[in-house]
Amino acid sequence: LTHQAPSSWLSCPAAAGRAVAVMGGMLYPRESPSRELKELGGIWSFRADFSPSRDAGFEQRWYRQPLRQTGPVIDMPVPASFNDITQDPHLENYIGWVWYEKEVQLPQRWLQDDLSTRVVLRFGSAHYYSMVWVNGEQVVEHEGGHLPFEADISRIVQRSPGVPCRITVALNNTLTPHTLPPGSIQYMNDKTRYPKNYFVQNTRFDFFNYAGIHRPVVLYTTPSVYIDDITVTTTSSESVAMVQYQVSVVGSELYSLSLSLRDQEGRVVATGDGPSGELKVPNPNLWWPYLMHESPGYRYFLEVTAQANGVQQEDTYTLPVGIRTIHITSTQFLINGKPFYFHGVNKHEDADIRGKGLDWSLIVKDFNLLRWLGANSFRTSHYPYAEEIMDLCDTYGIVVIDECPGVGIKMPESFGNKSLQHHLVVMEELIRRDKNRPSVVMWSVANEPASELPPAAYYFKTLIAHTKALDPSRPVTFVTDSNYALDRGAPYVDVICVNSYFSWYHDSGHLEVIPLQLTAQFENWYKTYQKPIIQSEYGADSVPGLHSDPPAMFSEEYQKALLKEYHSVFDKKRKEYVIGELIWNFADFMTNQGITRVLGNKKGIFTRQRQPKSAAFVLRERYWKIANESSCLPPIIKSHILFL
Repeated sequence: LTHQAPSSWLSCPAAAGRAVAVMGGMLYPRESPSRELKELGGIWSFRADFSPSRDAGFEQRWYRQPLRQTGPVIDMPVPASFNDITQDPHLENYIGWVWYEKEVQLPQRWLQDDLSTRVVLRFGSAHYYSMVWVNGEQVVEHEGGHLPFEADISRIVQRSPGVPCRITVALNNTLTPHTLPPGSIQYMNDKTRYPKNYFVQNTRFDFFNYAGIHRPVVLYTTPSVYIDDITVTTTSSESVAMVQYQVSVVGSELYSLSLSLRDQEGRVVATGDGPSGELKVPNPNLWWPYLMHESPGYRYFLEVTAQANGVQQEDTYTLPVGIRTIHITSTQFLINGKPFYFHGVNKHEDADIRGKGLDWSLIVKDFNLLRWLGANSFRTSHYPYAEEIMDLCDTYGIVVIDECPGVGIKMPESFGNKSLQHHLVVMEELIRRDKNRPSVVMWSVANEPASELPPAAYYFKTLIAHTKALDPSRPVTFVTDSNYALDRGAPYVDVICVNSYFSWYHDSGHLEVIPLQLTAQFENWYKTYQKPIIQSEYGADSVPGLHSDPPAMFSEEYQKALLKEYHSVFDKKRKEYVIGELIWNFADFMTNQGITRVLGNKKGIFTRQRQPKSAAFVLRERYWKIANESSCLPPIIKSHILFL
């Protein structure tokens, strides 16, 4: 570790710059006859390193003893961001290393040192650079937030069965030009204006840089010979579907595999054996998006059992499987051979107090609002969302554009080989996590990068080719706000996703320019690339309860009027090649402080507390109308719409 100078503590440890190819699987932890699960959410001990160089925790080796013995600690909920939990403004905007600790008692049956049980420690995500110790021994490092990582800790906990398992985590939330998202540290050296060693974290994205252990931490067990990974792809016709599978088993080369595919009533519809193969499903129930079928989100369950040869050891894992196909043309996006129009939202993992921490009440409320709205899709702007959220997308039939944390890629140095190598690894981790999800229909590798810069051509050509090689079954895009004639990454995407804010960030207050400018935008992009187009962001801020007639900026009336101007153009162009519209944003969210932000970004159609603004009713009427016009919508749903 190098923490010698003020510049170095803001960087990750020496290993942080090394991009390492993803190894092994990352199956979501599920209990089964062979697997147990222990959740570690709740109160953890917490300490921020406020030493001048932020390196006291490493110099004094806080991980070698209980954290409370190193100095003052406070209680910290997990999962949650640490920023808004206390009344301390220094912690709210803290940059550097923070330390978490939890002591847990493991079941005795996990600790039998007979080499038959693996004990694995798994983090759903932590922001951004993580180092983890168990009983003082380092077990894993991970670079980047939003994605899971884990470590096999069997050897450590099983050699001391009577000792509590002490888990210590050091997190660094510093962003550099080579992280995802990127950022930079600016030192204020004018001592007449700033205190000694004063610095700020600069970012080029418009949401608050929350940090902490944001998603569930669990311990789970498997047998020593275990199912490490499963990959599923599907094809279908009117009367039969094929489920192609690959299964990876670790721990022995001598094993047998059996597979059973069950429907939602538990009936076995297909069986197979061996590490790869194909299951034939007659008269399949397809996975359909919300509002395209009376039973959206239908899933089968693939039960995989690995039996180690010569020992009484068996591992079972059940993977939900949705059968659906994706195809794109120059003017359409087809799901199961039917045209699909994205009418949805962009979101954030963001809420009062808990920041980006996973909150089940909030998640269920958001899905209820999405379905009330008639939204059939969203983009995971601007990072991968929690696996628990993705599970509900699969269940409810909410279609997802799955975006990596490639937001704010603006600096030329963020297009170099060091950044590219890390970006490739992040896409590997994202696809490894979400490859089997029927709700995920497209990968997005970035949001609003400086794709007009010369190095962007090689960067996105390489990144998109790598993504397609990892998963040939899905289209790939990135979201652009560059000029159509200057964008060097657009030639490599399958779908054009474009953000624009006519009459807001330019021509402010002039709603009359929207039809001309938005029409020209669509026509220029399509003439240049002959690819389907999604309006991936549009919108306006509105302060709840602020009214103005005629509409004025920041009033609820202006937000409504702007949406209606956009919608009139969408209605013309969706008859041609526009395949979707995603409002910015689903709900108000927190940002850094600034003269254009009054307690955050107010472009939500719902408040941060999930109460509707006037624009929510405009969008609800529109989305249900679009759904009603769909030729594949069954009568039962149409009658429901008429009732609404």
